[in-house]
Amino acid sequence: MTLEKIGFYTLCDARATSVSPTSQMWRCEMIITEACNFHCPYCRGLESWVYGDRRVRQLSLEDIKRNIDLWLPLKNLRFSGGEPTTHPALVESVRYAAQRGVERIAISTNGSAPHDLYAALVDAGCNDFSVSLDACCAAQGDQMAGVSGVWDGVVETIRYVSSLVYTTVGVVFTPDNLDGLVRTVQLAHNLGVADIRIISSAQWNEMPGCLDAIPSDILSAHPILAYRVARFMRGCNVRGIQDADTRKCFLVLDDSVIAGDYHFPCVIYMREGGQPIGHVEPSMRAKRVEWHEGHDTHCDGICSANCLDVCIDHNNAALEAPTRKDGE
Repeated sequence: MTLEKIGFYTLCDARATSVSPTSQMWRCEMIITEACNFHCPYCRGLESWVYGDRRVRQLSLEDIKRNIDLWLPLKNLRFSGGEPTTHPALVESVRYAAQRGVERIAISTNGSAPHDLYAALVDAGCNDFSVSLDACCAAQGDQMAGVSGVWDGVVETIRYVSSLVYTTVGVVFTPDNLDGLVRTVQLAHNLGVADIRIISSAQWNEMPGCLDAIPSDILSAHPILAYRVARFMRGCNVRGIQDADTRKCFLVLDDSVIAGDYHFPCVIYMREGGQPIGHVEPSMRAKRVEWHEGHDTHCDGICSANCLDVCIDHNNAALEAPTRKDGE
């Protein structure tokens, strides 16, 4: 299977087979704030040392601009959090990224912001929203958000932003909402989203047993959903490296995550409490190359247990590049 068939526009065979210490930076995810107005029970917050003793645990606009400039030229940028729409300079940050030539600018959001803000973000240059939808009804939706009275608004936000730009829905399932997973997928499909990403919570990380009930027309409309469902049906979980998978992370060479004053191997590594590669500075790329060369993912408990299926497929494809020496 080619990486393009998975459905993520950041993944492609050309990227995997050409990645090197000097290839273009492909993607950066920036955690611009720790603040969030939801209290999702499965959420992995940031370690307190990421932001140190800063009273306001968010990046300044100057920080954000500097981070963007350090990675240029950059193809894909994602603003995340916390809830990034609570950051007062989000629109200006998106506009700056667009002005600096970033091709795809994405925002991960819980869908709680006013529609006017989402429209302003699109006008500034955002062309990708990822919205959380963890339930198919208001009662369970509010439970999963940890806040009362928000689910109906999230649903309307998904419907609205899906009419504007490329929008995906992320569905995290746990024992508390697994019984409604198929109905949640059906709801997301009916709201007009481009794709649907289902994933078990990191704390639970179990296999769902109900996915054969998803209608085939819904699967055929959403390649990421179809990819993940097919893996589940073969007994492959979302997370975890197998013995046959490469021991090297190639994503770290052209993909990055910034939180506070630090850069991390990936967002999963950060969320699971892993140590950063180093401070945000002009020499970041060299430090990431060193990490790649000296790191065995099979011997790292965070990588071996939590690496995502799409990342594993990318790294395996990168290892198979004709110009890659065996074992690198």
